[in-house]
Amino acid sequence: MATKINNNELKIFFYEKDVLIEAGKLAKCLIKQGKYEKEAILALYKELAQKPENFLANEIFGELADKVQRLQPPRTTQQKQNTAEFDLRTEALPYKIFGAEHIDTAALEQMNTAMRLPVAVAGSLMPDAHHGYGLPIGGVLATTENVVIPYAVGVDIACRMCLSVFDINDVYLEQKRNELKKHLVENTFFGIGEKNKNPLPDDVWEHPDWKATAFIRGLFSKAMSQIGTSGTGNHFVEWGILEILEENSPDLNFLPKGKYLALLSHSGSRGFGATIANHYSKLAMQKTKLPKQAQHLAWLDLNSEEGQEYWIAMNLAGVYASANHHQIHRRLAKALGEKPVLMIENHHNFAWKETLPDGTNVIVHRKGATPAQKGVLGIIPGSMASAGFVVRGKGCEESLNSASHGAGRLMSRSKAHQTFTMHEIKKYLVEKGVTLIGGDLDEAPMVYKDIKAIMLAQQDLVDVLAKFTPKIVRMAEPEQNKQGRED
Repeated sequence: MATKINNNELKIFFYEKDVLIEAGKLAKCLIKQGKYEKEAILALYKELAQKPENFLANEIFGELADKVQRLQPPRTTQQKQNTAEFDLRTEALPYKIFGAEHIDTAALEQMNTAMRLPVAVAGSLMPDAHHGYGLPIGGVLATTENVVIPYAVGVDIACRMCLSVFDINDVYLEQKRNELKKHLVENTFFGIGEKNKNPLPDDVWEHPDWKATAFIRGLFSKAMSQIGTSGTGNHFVEWGILEILEENSPDLNFLPKGKYLALLSHSGSRGFGATIANHYSKLAMQKTKLPKQAQHLAWLDLNSEEGQEYWIAMNLAGVYASANHHQIHRRLAKALGEKPVLMIENHHNFAWKETLPDGTNVIVHRKGATPAQKGVLGIIPGSMASAGFVVRGKGCEESLNSASHGAGRLMSRSKAHQTFTMHEIKKYLVEKGVTLIGGDLDEAPMVYKDIKAIMLAQQDLVDVLAKFTPKIVRMAEPEQNKQGRED
């Protein structure tokens, strides 16, 4: 007998609250009585949502069909609405810019375009902002509560940071540098399409949304094969020293001020998330027609089947990305023979349902921006040779409770390849006491903005609790990298 149907599976077909409740009760009853199996009910619900008139006389589904017909438009109507053409506002809505002196013109132009969208409600730009696809990286955009913009989430859905802190003195790193380097080489895997042949057991596979849609089900094997791996570009896993600046802070498990061995990783939802992003971004651009300069800001209606599918997939990618980091950290903790005393993590490519101070419900897209609600912890890295920071959000309304996701790039990847040599990078890293495994010219420390200046520009957004200094860094090998990827 099939398992129960969860709410997210029903939201694909039914978005009106009373209809959703009725559909859930009916499904539960039919499965319990053994009259229908799960897949049969979902197939019937899909047809019923599109053509409720065909089910009005049905003894079992007639009452639900009547509610669908009365309370929510059929899918065919929604499809027509989704293919409408939209004009931009004449003027961009006002938005707050933090550290404007650090932001290039291209990023500002992209943010201005985003704030001209008819669905835009509010926005802000972080000091690390630079040009991206659609929304600039470092852009925060709040839209009306019924739309989500896949490209404003980003190609690497749920790209995130994860930090493990060990109760080990910082001296250990220099004493065991070669051993820690070996642990990285043996327990991390990098590259597009890279697979993990020996993944650890994980509860993530029990999440019900792996069965929510046919699209997700088709990506399950890919997700399983890549759990515990990292991507290319600016993705990394590194050992470093965490210096706690606050005395006995409850946010940091009351660890005393001092320096500790720590592990920091940066990556996202791998091929699973990238496939979701590419599929639904193209679908959004087919459904929502915008002027050329705004075409990558096309949205999906959350009251539509495709909108609900993306929302479910995006959130599952978030759960998966967290599990992906945990696999990496568990492997390295086991190799070290220690358990972390503290773990901190956060997304910086995602969309959340939030409420503005005036009570307006919105979808907040943070593309390369760290959530910084009051009291919320986050991680803002620098570069492979400059410090990153553990921060606590101040809940600044003007920034939409956000902060930067890093230092931000000074130049494009192609420009970096034209400007620097690997010899120059290695010499620079030796001076900084950093060991690099892999890496490429486009991630040279010199291509990034001054992290100190970026942190200074967002003093109103976050408090700094600790400083992380990278010492042994692993990234993808040069031949594994592809040009033009988003951060």
